[in-house]
Amino acid sequence: MGLTVNMVTFDTHDARALAAWWAGHSGGQVEAYDDDFVMVLPTEQGRPALGFQRVDDPTPGKNRVHVDLGVDDPAAWVERFLASGATRVAEHGLADGFAWTVLADPHGNQFCVSPTHTA
Repeated sequence: MGLTVNMVTFDTHDARALAAWWAGHSGGQVEAYDDDFVMVLPTEQGRPALGFQRVDDPTPGKNRVHVDLGVDDPAAWVERFLASGATRVAEHGLADGFAWTVLADPHGNQFCVSPTHTA
């Protein structure tokens, strides 16, 4: 029996707006069911969908689960995210040289950007 991550869901006050923001970066296709739940479907098989659900009171502070994004040029991607409304939260690094940037999307959901690596 295997485990597959099918979707990562974000709480937000505006599901359509946040889905459009993430679709613009991921290249996914927005699938709106109503104003309370919107998905961004991946363009590549095997990747999870992103879900956006409207809640009246999103959890304040740091989210307990976040997305880690592996990219080919972290500095360029960080600048792209910042230019489109993300905010920088923190910079981190390990002794072995691995580094990542913590950002927050326009609705405050934190995510990390780091170099693509294989496990």
